[in-house]
Amino acid sequence: MKIIKMKLVQAWIEIHKEDLMADWDLAINGENVFKIDPLK
Repeated sequence: MKIIKMKLVQAWIEIHKEDLMADWDLAINGENVFKIDPLK
């Protein structure tokens, strides 16, 4: 079961990679980040 959940999370990360990187840049500059849709 843990493997299935890990694969779902990895897929979510891949789908939202650009959003995550953009939020990271905002966060390290002290700016507000955008909300990213959760794993469904």
